[in-house]
Amino acid sequence: MRNGLMCLGLTVLLSLPWSGSAQALEGLDPESPMLQEMRDFYGDEAFITIATGSRKPIYKAPAVATVITSAEIKAMGARNLDEVLETVAGLHVVPSTQGRLDSIYSIRGIHTSFNPQVLVLMNGIPFPHFSGGRPFHFRLPVNAIARVEVIRGPGSAVYGADAFGGVINIITKDASDIQGTEIGGRAGSFDTQDLWLQHGRPYGEWDLAFSLEWQKSAGDRDRRIAADQQTIIDNRFNTNASLAPGALSTRYDVLDTHLNLSRDNWQLRYWLWRQQDAGLGAGSALALDPVGEESLTQHLVDLTYSTADLVADWDFRLNAHYLHRDSESRFVAFPPGAILPIGSDGNLSFSETANSVLFTEGMIGKPVGEEDGGGIDFAAVYTGMADHRWRIGAGVKSFRFKLEKEEKNFGPGVIDGTRPVVDGTLTNITNTEFVFLRDASRTVWYLSLQDEWQFVPNWELTAGVRYDHYSDFGDTVNPRLALVWATRHDLTAKILYGRAFRAPSFSEQFSINNPVGLGNPDLDPETIDTLELSFDYRPTFDLQTNLSVFAYRARDLIEFAADPGGTTRTAQNARDQDGYGFELEMDWRALDTLRLQGYYAWQRSKDVETKQRIADAPGQMVYLAAKWEFLPEWEICPQYRWIGSRKRAISDPRGVIDNYSLVDVIIRKNRIFGLFDTAFAVRNIFDEDAREPSSSVIAGDYPLEGRQAWAEISYRF
Repeated sequence: MRNGLMCLGLTVLLSLPWSGSAQALEGLDPESPMLQEMRDFYGDEAFITIATGSRKPIYKAPAVATVITSAEIKAMGARNLDEVLETVAGLHVVPSTQGRLDSIYSIRGIHTSFNPQVLVLMNGIPFPHFSGGRPFHFRLPVNAIARVEVIRGPGSAVYGADAFGGVINIITKDASDIQGTEIGGRAGSFDTQDLWLQHGRPYGEWDLAFSLEWQKSAGDRDRRIAADQQTIIDNRFNTNASLAPGALSTRYDVLDTHLNLSRDNWQLRYWLWRQQDAGLGAGSALALDPVGEESLTQHLVDLTYSTADLVADWDFRLNAHYLHRDSESRFVAFPPGAILPIGSDGNLSFSETANSVLFTEGMIGKPVGEEDGGGIDFAAVYTGMADHRWRIGAGVKSFRFKLEKEEKNFGPGVIDGTRPVVDGTLTNITNTEFVFLRDASRTVWYLSLQDEWQFVPNWELTAGVRYDHYSDFGDTVNPRLALVWATRHDLTAKILYGRAFRAPSFSEQFSINNPVGLGNPDLDPETIDTLELSFDYRPTFDLQTNLSVFAYRARDLIEFAADPGGTTRTAQNARDQDGYGFELEMDWRALDTLRLQGYYAWQRSKDVETKQRIADAPGQMVYLAAKWEFLPEWEICPQYRWIGSRKRAISDPRGVIDNYSLVDVIIRKNRIFGLFDTAFAVRNIFDEDAREPSSSVIAGDYPLEGRQAWAEISYRF
């Protein structure tokens, strides 16, 4: 099937007629009538930077990419990054099965528990976490975002490790995007409150942009589960400690702040993100924990110098960045009154030698961690060779995790299973062999080379390669190859190949003494090879369509696999995965006042060994949205999402995963008295009982949020 799809795509590509090129736009006088007519086809064309490291029109980018602007984010009524990403073809946001309900970005069926296969950047800068994915409870408000760029497919030739299944670049607003001051607020269901302030303008020779946004919610208390891990233990030992049936703990309190200063060739940016008292979802050990919480503060600062004036035909860019993150958790892995089988190592054990221990105040842990990272990136672009654009990149990045403090009332060095009763007194095991994660560090040096070669009119070949040296994993080389053919003024075709690599994260390697997940120092890196075909067809001035066909081979994917006879999971190179599919997208400006958008995505991903479908990944997705300006300064924006064709793991005896549909509507009135904007939205308007797959421990899956409404008002001056 996969080979058939690829051959069909190649046949279509090679049979397309050759004609004039949209690329000819670049050589015309900006005011020429021909250019104005050609622009009607491409409209206000979106640009993307993450495909090659340089600004490029999206239809010419050597990648399957999506750009979502701040205006589109506002129209759809999105409050956070996850709601924005759900509009991207082939990308599904799903809660992790590991308990915290952290968001997993499943792209084309590629995902694991902590989602390290998707690289997320803030203004092109990574902010890695010791888990390999994003910080726990990462919820990003959107008012500071100018646009979001998404690549579906590998990006390691430009960005190195973790650019495995896709790359997401969040670009924040500068002074020209804000142009004044805005204050606003929003309130709605689940005791939700949002406040924001933005300011941007020139100050002498400096351009300043500042954004502050705060979001808080108690979470939907109707997201309830009937049973949990403690229920299973209760049934086995004839106890009654479980808090299930009960609500998932989904409260949050987020502060997001951005500062952007620029002058001439210099730009300084600072990002502060703080999550306080975040609920732990289904609990750290999949046992409900309404009092557990996680708090995190993250700082990212970067300084960029760029110039095209030092040497003829050369553009230079130098960036230095530093990341610091503090985190503190307090979790009750199992509830007060739990009687648990404890082994000689002080952890949960179902062996015959385990002893029953009563935890009067629950099994409690309180780790405090610190993470630091930074890097220097240098890029030089040479345009002095006819029809070529060379890019040379080099740099170094480092990342360090340090466990500042850990206290708990279980585990080695604390108990050994011989005490029949354990209270809530915590033992400090900092700087001992009994901590859950040893201090770790990693340094990566890299060198990359890329050429964009327009070898004949209408044809452009992009070839690149990146070499990385890891202080703990040795060397890796990742190539890319892309051919872009502007076959006619209304049709562009692409064929793309990319290879990517991901080194195991610190938690995948070094987690120890943990009642939930254990590391494995013998892991191999993950690799993937991807082949894609893409067709951008614009048959009229107002209609844009895009078809992308893909196939990939992923090897040695790392997953926390269940250990036999216990409740722990250990990181393993759990599977090789092959996948193929397509994404069909449409953007139609049906009227001057009506815009329709949508996609249909289909994929099949399978475990190479078992030949079974990859669990939990949607085989089909549909998205439809409209923006109708039905009166001056009035607009209504409904959107519809359908998620279907999901399969259980072969070892999961539960029934089929139900498909679901969600409908959202937002009505907006702009420029009241020329100053105020207002909006009212209802999400999941039909109160659909939509559910995402959980671990088999949570028998009924994870319910999503029910119907919710909010209203907002903002004031600009």
